[in-house]
Amino acid sequence: MAWTQADLDALNASIAQGVRSTTMGDRTVTFHSLQDMLALRAQMETELAAATETPRPKQRLLYHSGRGF
Repeated sequence: MAWTQADLDALNASIAQGVRSTTMGDRTVTFHSLQDMLALRAQMETELAAATETPRPKQRLLYHSGRGF
């Protein structure tokens, strides 16, 4: 599932309030434990960070043998 920042914010709010249910998008999710919520939060943070990373430009290295061209 593609998570959004709003989904992460909703989960963080539920964790802060000490409740085990949260609404993400059009779904309401009830968790078994705080550990389940924290595990999902870690997964969401990882996926959101990967989705927002900009690719690094390729580097090209030139070598010179010192013998002339």
